[in-house]
Amino acid sequence: AEVLFKAMKGLGTDEDAILQLLIARSNAQRQEIKAAFKTLHGNDLVDNLKSELGGKFESLIVALMTPPIMYDVTCLRDAIKGAGTDEKGLIEILASRLPNEVNEIKMPVRQYVLNDHNDDLEKDVTGDTGGNFSRMLVVLLQASRQQGIQEDLIQSDAQALLAAGEQKYGTDEGQFITILGNRSNAHLRRVFEEYRKLSGYEIEESIQRETSGTLQEVLLAVVKCARSVPGYFAESLYNAMKGAGTDDQKLIRIMVSRSEVDMMDIRAEFRKRFATSLHKTIQGDTSGDYRKALQLLCGGDDVIYILCIYNKIEKNKNIIFKFMLKATEYSLVMILILKVKTDISRLKKLSCFRFK
Repeated sequence: AEVLFKAMKGLGTDEDAILQLLIARSNAQRQEIKAAFKTLHGNDLVDNLKSELGGKFESLIVALMTPPIMYDVTCLRDAIKGAGTDEKGLIEILASRLPNEVNEIKMPVRQYVLNDHNDDLEKDVTGDTGGNFSRMLVVLLQASRQQGIQEDLIQSDAQALLAAGEQKYGTDEGQFITILGNRSNAHLRRVFEEYRKLSGYEIEESIQRETSGTLQEVLLAVVKCARSVPGYFAESLYNAMKGAGTDDQKLIRIMVSRSEVDMMDIRAEFRKRFATSLHKTIQGDTSGDYRKALQLLCGGDDVIYILCIYNKIEKNKNIIFKFMLKATEYSLVMILILKVKTDISRLKKLSCFRFK
């Protein structure tokens, strides 16, 4: 709290001190810092940060200062308030969150903050959306997914999806909504396997042929999350930064909400799918303190740093010690202990390795 106070005191602001301190702490620790700041200085830390910072960097820091569930609430509020609706924001949150997280979002105190009155989230969502898309969101809001795998339902679910789409003139959207909205991710993965055996198609292909618009988007999001939540977010991050311009709202929302959940898994999926690192993509698409903060949230580049040691460890213990101190900056570290000197020139050509 004192470091932050000094960083904002007087003329100018030490943005680097702010981002280094806040991003190095967990959200729970940030809440303690916020409470200590008010106790010591009689001011709200978030209000002070807003007055000292600006632009996308301010938005990111303020988001980091918000408790996780309340941040989801804030994002949902922003998605449905005012003219127009951010359907993609609604889909991302409701398709990816666990049932217990959705239930926490719906608690009365959250609803009050979300709506600025004592109404419910479901009414707000249905008031801003319509048709089968609205129906699917309502099903997701019930947070009533079955637990585990229902072995006796796998084949019948796959057959029902096939009969509702590829084998039907028109589409029975209700079957897709009921099955995809109420089965566990583990169960759905088994259903998708069975569906491919029965139809010869991946479920995503059928959804793309049989549905359209926002219903298609939410169904595909549910399928992607059932297959891999980190994979879904890796793809979302890539789409937020590819091409001309950056969807900073989505970028901030994902980086903040997943920073303490599955960021390492997202990074691994990102590299696997797009043959580059999330860290490097952020480097090329953002700038300034905003870029620094995002890269710190990312946690480093996906590079394996290798220290090659010849002969005995004892002779090289000082080198190893210095390397391990430096290694806190690296994503992955490997120490090779070699009995004889080896030609590692071929390994050096691989872009994912850095040698010492």
